[in-house]
Amino acid sequence: MTVDLNQLDRTTSWEGVRVVVCGFGVSGFAAADTLTHVGANVVALDERDDDGLRERATLLQVLGADVRLGAGSTASLPPADLVVTSPGWPPTAPLLVEAASSGIPVWGEVELAWRLRVEGDAPWLAVTGTNGKTTTVQMLDAMLRAAGKRSVAVGNVGKPIVEAVMDPEPYDVLPVELSSFQLHWSRSMSAQASAVLNLAPDHVDWHGSFDAYAADKGRIFENTQIACVYNVADPETERLVRAADVVDGARAIGFTLGVPAVGMLGVVDGVLADRAFVAERQTAAAELATVDDIAPDGDHNVANALAAAALARAHGVPPVAVRDGLRGFRLDAHRVAEVATVRGVRYVDDSKATNTHAARASLESYPHVVWVAGGLAKGATFDDLVSATHERMRGAVLIGRDRALIADALRRHAPEVPVVEVDSGETEAMDRVVDAAATMAQPGDTVLLAPGCASMDMFANYAARGDAFAEAVRRL
Repeated sequence: MTVDLNQLDRTTSWEGVRVVVCGFGVSGFAAADTLTHVGANVVALDERDDDGLRERATLLQVLGADVRLGAGSTASLPPADLVVTSPGWPPTAPLLVEAASSGIPVWGEVELAWRLRVEGDAPWLAVTGTNGKTTTVQMLDAMLRAAGKRSVAVGNVGKPIVEAVMDPEPYDVLPVELSSFQLHWSRSMSAQASAVLNLAPDHVDWHGSFDAYAADKGRIFENTQIACVYNVADPETERLVRAADVVDGARAIGFTLGVPAVGMLGVVDGVLADRAFVAERQTAAAELATVDDIAPDGDHNVANALAAAALARAHGVPPVAVRDGLRGFRLDAHRVAEVATVRGVRYVDDSKATNTHAARASLESYPHVVWVAGGLAKGATFDDLVSATHERMRGAVLIGRDRALIADALRRHAPEVPVVEVDSGETEAMDRVVDAAATMAQPGDTVLLAPGCASMDMFANYAARGDAFAEAVRRL
């Protein structure tokens, strides 16, 4: 049959539409479930096979989907009118290459969610960047809720976007965190307001180059309706705004830790000030909150709060709700979370710092640090990070597959910093990490897990890595 995908949304029947879902993780399951619900013929594929996946598969098979798990399940592409890919699948994956060469559209879950929307659905306030995405989206969600909006953080954090779009009780607005993987497959999205927080090399192995990574981040600005929010301290984010094809009337809104110019948000004498969404912005500013309202402190969190405030203000949130949202906000676990103080030494879990940009921001928050780092580097280098922060380092404890990259950067740029490497294969590796760090640390120091790397060489995810660190600290 001939299928016009442009005519389909959540209110129409997808009967007869053949959809192959590649990947059966959280977003893949949500996509397959939703597509089954609207009547599509769904085949879901994943090379993995475990109890959790089989449980999900059983549920969808009862509903009529065909779920194929285990080795060989992705060897060939079943007949399809549409392929929906999970964000972890690179565009070089053979099934996705086969689909593209056959003229079969390939969407991500973000594209699917946007296509399912109908007129009048909740607008999207979209956030991306190398670091700070989750914190910013959760700050934004807190501001929206403080304004009385029915809101939920979705996308790369929290609820899958398709679940929110399909929710029978409509949301007023959706704060959406988007990774570069998700944006790579996005074409139709038109956010009410969007933000790129910062850009630093990350996932270069997936995208092929930093330029390709930045270009995918920049997709968030395409078709933005009201405000494109950029970081004044990061010129590349403004360049992406200038290059974007936006809806007529959309404005470029900067955020800065300094005094804001007209059309920006910034900081004046410890006050977050808005000179973008006020009537008399040439001569006046709206007071939104104070730096003391932001927890935990640190310049990077002030920047996150300003970006969230810009998006909230673009949606019409009043200043008092920005303030109340920030005052009630608390970071999730594994984001600069203080675990304990043992013999005068603080132990901090920032396992979410999975790239060098995030690790540097974390290191710069403490004067004297024993740095716990390592894992999967994802194509990153550590020279700039070490050069910028080595004077704060009392020592370093390195773990994971790519720990030699960090050790080499420390040897070249900080030979005075003592380094201990812990073999990934050792029993209770994190106990050895914490013991080694405790030996180096002095009272008043911070032992900081800010790995600068992904976790999957040793742990299920960054949360499991942070949990292992916290448990080892408690045993100490």
